[in-house]
Amino acid sequence: MTTHSDRIRVAVVGVGALGRHHARILSQMPEAELVAVADGNQQQGESVAASCGCAWTPDYRTLLSSVDAVSIVVPTSLHRPIAEDFLCRSVPVLVEKPLTANVEDGAVLVRLAREHSVPLQVGHIERFNPAFQKTADLVRNPKYIRCERVSPYAFRSMDIGAVHDLMIHDIELVLALVGETPSQVDAFGVTLVGGMEDCVQARLTFPGGCVADITANRVAPQATRSLQCWSETGCVIADLNARTIMSFTPGEPMLRGDLPFELVQQKRCDAAALKPEIFTRFIKQEKMNTSDEDALTAELRSFLHCIRTGQAPLVSGQQGLAALKVAERVLQAVQSHAWDGTAAGRCGPDALLRHYLPAAQAQSEAA
Repeated sequence: MTTHSDRIRVAVVGVGALGRHHARILSQMPEAELVAVADGNQQQGESVAASCGCAWTPDYRTLLSSVDAVSIVVPTSLHRPIAEDFLCRSVPVLVEKPLTANVEDGAVLVRLAREHSVPLQVGHIERFNPAFQKTADLVRNPKYIRCERVSPYAFRSMDIGAVHDLMIHDIELVLALVGETPSQVDAFGVTLVGGMEDCVQARLTFPGGCVADITANRVAPQATRSLQCWSETGCVIADLNARTIMSFTPGEPMLRGDLPFELVQQKRCDAAALKPEIFTRFIKQEKMNTSDEDALTAELRSFLHCIRTGQAPLVSGQQGLAALKVAERVLQAVQSHAWDGTAAGRCGPDALLRHYLPAAQAQSEAA
């Protein structure tokens, strides 16, 4: 392991659409030395290595004994075997979300990180989004949370569906805000492009009374990432793309107990006169812009800081595993959802697709 004065020798495994940015940022960090990138695609690997001033290897296993840390940015199905190899060599690991393809594999990585006493961080990048961090500061004891994450179909991450691809971001954010495991999970979803669930709606109900509605859709015309949270301190609406926040809190009259409808009923005020004052005197609204700091840079810097100091990652393997467990419950609900109200009828995300395709094929053959 490195000393305090040394740079941390790090490698990136997988330098595709996202991994190349991991490599670029790490190569520019004074506290890190990007030793190599590993990728089975020689052209891509050599190109990224050349731009980052490091070596390329087609086989990550050649790096197991020559690095102090690794960032793993490969398809989800490969997370466990690659992370397992590094953890067994006591190498700290940052693995992109989701932690693994299933809970069992995730539990293995968490156990290995504990046994070898090394950091295991999961790349839930939204925890480093300044808009979310400001929201978390403003929220106390949330009672209702609504998350929406939609995007056009990217033709990547096709080995996982919308739950592991998109929704798990917001599952992890909700768990961080609420601080509990949901007591009930309800969900339904549909397959639109084929192969996996592409659009999912879930409701999480928590023992403390909080309810969270989460929407994930990866076949949408435009990208949206938003979070709305009602808590004892008011309402916060965050645009995670634009990094803007709208905060709504009780004004002085409401804190005194002067509610608008009672003032009108008691004829102490005229309704027309009160309308313009709802969002001035009675409900205080404030728009806030947050930092434009790059979230991936902050995430990687935090990972290196944890290696140096022994501090626990902001999103540890345990937290990534907790999100994965909830995601699995969502998927179970999606698979068992009865579109006709009975288990004997159509069930699952591709039920509607199976219903329409035969009719479309018959129509095509008839034509």
